[in-house]
Amino acid sequence: MTDSQDITAPAAQVPDQAAGQGPRRVIVRGDTRYTLLGTAHVSAESAAEVRDLIRSGDFDAVAIELCPSRHHSLVEPDALANQDLFQIFRQGKAGMVAASLALGAFQQRVAEQSGIEPGAEMRAALEETDNAKLPLLLIDREVGVTLKRIYANVPWWQRFGLFSGLLGSVISRQEVSAADIERLKEGDVLESTFNEFAEQSERLYEPLISERDRYMALRLEEQAPGRYRNVLVIIGAGHLKGMAEHLEEALPADPGTERESLEATPPRSRVWKLLPWAITALVLTGFAVGFSKDTGLGWQLVGEWFLINGVLSGLGAAIALGHPITVIATFFAAPLTSLNPTIGAGFVAAGVELAMRKPKVRDFSTLRHDVATPKGWWKNRVSRTLLVFLLATIGSAAGTWIAGLRIAGQLMG
Repeated sequence: MTDSQDITAPAAQVPDQAAGQGPRRVIVRGDTRYTLLGTAHVSAESAAEVRDLIRSGDFDAVAIELCPSRHHSLVEPDALANQDLFQIFRQGKAGMVAASLALGAFQQRVAEQSGIEPGAEMRAALEETDNAKLPLLLIDREVGVTLKRIYANVPWWQRFGLFSGLLGSVISRQEVSAADIERLKEGDVLESTFNEFAEQSERLYEPLISERDRYMALRLEEQAPGRYRNVLVIIGAGHLKGMAEHLEEALPADPGTERESLEATPPRSRVWKLLPWAITALVLTGFAVGFSKDTGLGWQLVGEWFLINGVLSGLGAAIALGHPITVIATFFAAPLTSLNPTIGAGFVAAGVELAMRKPKVRDFSTLRHDVATPKGWWKNRVSRTLLVFLLATIGSAAGTWIAGLRIAGQLMG
């Protein structure tokens, strides 16, 4: 059985609500009492309230809306400097790192314009929990998993617009609107960035908001019962209602099983796995057919394939201001890597760029500040290498389709 009690009604219903006091819900499950505090992610008052509650001594554990990777980035903001960039590219994590930096750029702009660092209440929670020697429970789902589930849940024809809109909005130098800052008061940077899409798309709302409400309730049920009696749960105000509803109802006896299902990322469709190999087979078949018809036609098709692939991928590296040798290497590598799905032109381009312009210590130390401006993405060697990888990859993909269609047209024309 659970017992729920409203401590503070929403401000809209209680005009005289004390300044700085966020909405709260108290829910009792068995011997464990949860105090859910809805915070504003852009609010000095929320940070102060978090500090006061933890210092009160009323709680024997603190749970926060952070995943291990976001917690690590708060504790060690320069953690990227300790990673091997080449391994990031090899493991296919470049896009995720770029997305994290882009979100950080949006956060930096908000901080500059509002004078308040987003997530200040989480930083306060970490400091005060450490000072009080209280257990800290990280209950949010990994941000990378959430992004992957968003990607998998959105129809393929909407994905490019969604993520290009994300990158475009976070590196823009336009003023952050009052509406954006208001949304940040109820959700984190990720939610605020995708909010306008989520409001119109149930497919996006589900993995971004609903699943995380359920996930955080399950994590509490895994970690708290039998260990702690009075837990302070610090979450964005936008998650308060959903989490409270889940905690008020019967949760599974084995919450870990359902929690793991919410961490799973759908495997890539067999069609998408086979597509690169199918394209390679079709292009090679096109070459063979061309040579069988006329040797001159065959060499013309091969030449166009190399030229279109090389130019577009090299152009991507050039737009990223890659080293001249990087651009040349990408030009020659792209036509070959496009026929070998096990390695990409972007990987080759990034490897050459790292060899020619290895990032220095100052590039890592100024990375988060640099990516807050469009110019900084091209100035910093770390972010510029990411751009080289991404733009060379996009150029190679475009070249593959354009050249492939041209070959088909030449053979059928």
